[in-house]
Amino acid sequence: MIIDAYNTAQDVRGRSDYLTGRRPGQAPPPYRPFDPNRLLTAMDQAGVDKAMVCSLAQRIENEFLAGLVAAHPDRLFGFGQVKPQDDDALDQIRRFAEAGLVGLKLHPSLHGYHVADHGLLDPVFGLCADLGLPVLVNALDDPFCAPLAIEEIAKDHPTVTTIIAHMGAVWNVPEAIIVAERRPNVYLETSATLLSDVRQAHARLGAGKILMGTEWPGSDFELERLKIAKAVPDPADRALIEGGNLARLMGWLP
Repeated sequence: MIIDAYNTAQDVRGRSDYLTGRRPGQAPPPYRPFDPNRLLTAMDQAGVDKAMVCSLAQRIENEFLAGLVAAHPDRLFGFGQVKPQDDDALDQIRRFAEAGLVGLKLHPSLHGYHVADHGLLDPVFGLCADLGLPVLVNALDDPFCAPLAIEEIAKDHPTVTTIIAHMGAVWNVPEAIIVAERRPNVYLETSATLLSDVRQAHARLGAGKILMGTEWPGSDFELERLKIAKAVPDPADRALIEGGNLARLMGWLP
């Protein structure tokens, strides 16, 4: 199976130019519910069997995601999201896990906390260990979520699969590779990375620590698969990156 590790499926509302796609000065567009057929069609065109969906982070919409996944259980799986500084963050995680979401996404940059804050994140990672939820950390080049800071938390929670989204692109990719190399529970996700980043990670780590992600609709499944194909010529290694690794981590293998 081809399984994509990172995409967004926001039920877009509100005034954000970034979320609505309007030009500055334009009136907000009318509200339209998210059309899952756009996502499913893009997956079909690229031969993607199953894809993770999560909120973009400007809005946390766990209930929407749970409903989307429930409507398409064979094609989609969802990661919920919380702000760890919320008093009821742990209860939110329990609720979205009960509703069928199978992982947690953290976005320290947009939600205003440092990922090496043990007081804030140790309880979150501890609960994820209890519930068997992997944690994906949005880790574009940013001091709030640098790979070495992610390692500071991940090392104390070795049973929690911890995914560094975007491999820390742009400037933190070498750090992300180092962390994945020395921490068995840390994996690297490929969306927003350069072809050379994937090649470097594959040369250093092999195929077993890399997960293909697209971040649709910001990018395209076909483009991501082409990038992986160019970076990793060996078909067996590509099969791991394009789904085998994630199927194993999620417990989906027979």
